[in-house]
Amino acid sequence: MARQERDHGAGVAVREPAGRRVLGAAVFGSGMAMLDGTIVTVALPRIGADLDVPLSDLQWTLNAYMLTLAGLILLGGGLGDRYGRRRVFVIGVVWFTLASLLCGIAPNGNALIAARALQGVGGALLTPGSLALIQATFRPGERAKAVGLWSGLGGVATACGPFLGGWLVDGPGWRWIFFINVPFALVVLLLTRGVPESRDWDASGRFDVLGAALAALALGGVTYALIQRTVWVAAVGVVVGALFVLRERRAPRPMLPLDVFRSRLFTAANLVTLCLYAAIGGVFFLLPTQLQNGLGYSALTAGVATLPTTLLMTALSGPAGALAQRIGPRLPMTVGPLIAAAGLLLLHRVHPGGSYWTTILPGVVVQGLGMSLFVAPLTATVLASLEDRRAGVASGVNNAAARVAQLFAVAALPLVIGLSTDDYRDAGAVDAAFGRAVLVCAGLMAVGALVSWFTVPGELVQAEKGRPDGGRQGGERPAAPQCRTHCAVSSPPLEPGPHHDRAR
Repeated sequence: MARQERDHGAGVAVREPAGRRVLGAAVFGSGMAMLDGTIVTVALPRIGADLDVPLSDLQWTLNAYMLTLAGLILLGGGLGDRYGRRRVFVIGVVWFTLASLLCGIAPNGNALIAARALQGVGGALLTPGSLALIQATFRPGERAKAVGLWSGLGGVATACGPFLGGWLVDGPGWRWIFFINVPFALVVLLLTRGVPESRDWDASGRFDVLGAALAALALGGVTYALIQRTVWVAAVGVVVGALFVLRERRAPRPMLPLDVFRSRLFTAANLVTLCLYAAIGGVFFLLPTQLQNGLGYSALTAGVATLPTTLLMTALSGPAGALAQRIGPRLPMTVGPLIAAAGLLLLHRVHPGGSYWTTILPGVVVQGLGMSLFVAPLTATVLASLEDRRAGVASGVNNAAARVAQLFAVAALPLVIGLSTDDYRDAGAVDAAFGRAVLVCAGLMAVGALVSWFTVPGELVQAEKGRPDGGRQGGERPAAPQCRTHCAVSSPPLEPGPHHDRAR
């Protein structure tokens, strides 16, 4: 029967109408979540002024979303395999949209924070679901092309985020950055009407719901302690984190298989990810506030000011990945963060009264060049550190690590630089704090470069099958990223694992 035979030849092609519908649904669906990664930061100063909330509420506006997204994104992919990829993807789109509506009508900071947490749950379902939908629907020979188009076209949403966010904030108001998701969702639901269902019929057993809950509680506890500066909550978060590790060691189907960290290369690559994306998250959290509250820019001008970074990543991430395939990842993963750090140091020159062309533009351009250089090699290193059959797990863990890094950066950076309560409204306080922040973020980039130089090999070969401890098989080429064009600043690309679904 069809349910008991693997699907080797069925599927659609990119050029077929059905293929274009699936690709469109996946691009618009994931595009909503990618847009959210850049559009909200531009609106934070206006949200703070309109709702009259302290800086901690603005931190939670970002972190409530990242907390549920990072804690549940690994679980989201498994739900699609088990209950149907189209079904879970559609549920994620509807969930994300309803939560967006709640964000848009939030009467106060607490309501907005709660709605953002719900929005992150939807993002954890639709983000891996969009990629799984492509992997399951297209023919084997068409999947790499479809994934590349999904990554490239989805990046357009990232590039448009600051511009669209600024235009909406200055025009109809910040609430429309959430209402804009409604028409996108309607398009997605229309396109998915004819998409066939698919799932992994081998998937069995219970989901690691307890593990997901413990992960979210641990992350939430530490985040709360950093934002609210409460030591005992931090201790509780650490204890819950230890319980999460014990749970994952004993769970028959763990959300986070800890054996992947037996690979020294995988562990090192994720340590680099934590450093680099903490720096990225920190600077992109505070830069819009510096531009608007410190320099007096409009939201639109502040959004456009950072556009060169995403444009450079769109244009150069593909060639940088190809270069890393030829010369190895160590040099790009060392030089790239150092260039990005130099860009952040250039942003130290941004002060009220300064010219955009001589202070802001050089910094965001140099930062974009550095980020373009290390994103693709980092992904290739993560994929090569484990055997090919675990590519999806490797990418999912790395993506979650990047979001956790930003979660902690947004929570901890204001504490480190001395920006608190209502200081974000004062131009002088913001300017002084931003100067300290870029130095901290540049230091994190430099640490990432240092770790890369001493842990990443000059040439990658694929980890040997069955050897998650960094074993190698001579002559075997490493897995190359299928997402060759990537411009999302919030996380590395989410790569698909081997296709193993069965027909419905």
